[in-house]
Amino acid sequence: MVKVKICGITSLEDALLAVELGANALGFVFADSPRRVTPETAASIISELPPFITTVGVFANRSYDEVKLIADFCGLDVLQFHGEEDVSYCGQFNQKVIKAFRMRNYTEIEEWIFRENEFEATTLLDPSSNVVAFLVDAYARGQYGGTGIHLNWDLVRNLESRKPLILAGGLDHKNVALAIKVVRPYAVDVSSGVELRPGKKDRRKMREFMKVVRECS
Repeated sequence: MVKVKICGITSLEDALLAVELGANALGFVFADSPRRVTPETAASIISELPPFITTVGVFANRSYDEVKLIADFCGLDVLQFHGEEDVSYCGQFNQKVIKAFRMRNYTEIEEWIFRENEFEATTLLDPSSNVVAFLVDAYARGQYGGTGIHLNWDLVRNLESRKPLILAGGLDHKNVALAIKVVRPYAVDVSSGVELRPGKKDRRKMREFMKVVRECS
């Protein structure tokens, strides 16, 4: 079964709806974005969630101290890094880490493979490595995710990773079935594709998205 992360949660209403519809994880954005939430808002929402729901904090090029403070305050389960964070940076945290890569051409693939190998080498040297998955997203200059730009799946369809692959980038209920068929990811990550407007989820779109994922998994 393909897992689903619904990202850009800004309200308890949207969070509980996502859980009701079967989302496995909820994303809270602390990077520059129209979906950015304060730590206080995220902590308030997370405190009302039922058990067994994974909470993910999304960051980009923030200092270790900033991330640790927010992660501890909110009680985040997983940290997702969309910037230029390296292996040593990721390894400082107690939480599991998802490392995101923005892909735009085959050069990005070469870099991606190089960085994956770098992470894998670190894992072999240190079995406690906390980088547990890679996320691939569409490239947009100066933006680190949640753009709604469609990722070219051909860039990743034949890419073999020894870590779970999470697919993002312009997904919605109309294209997610094909995306899953082409890429065969561990999980899909959706934000703008299930929104009424930035930061506000749409019940119908979210329901249709979850239905399609369940039917094609």
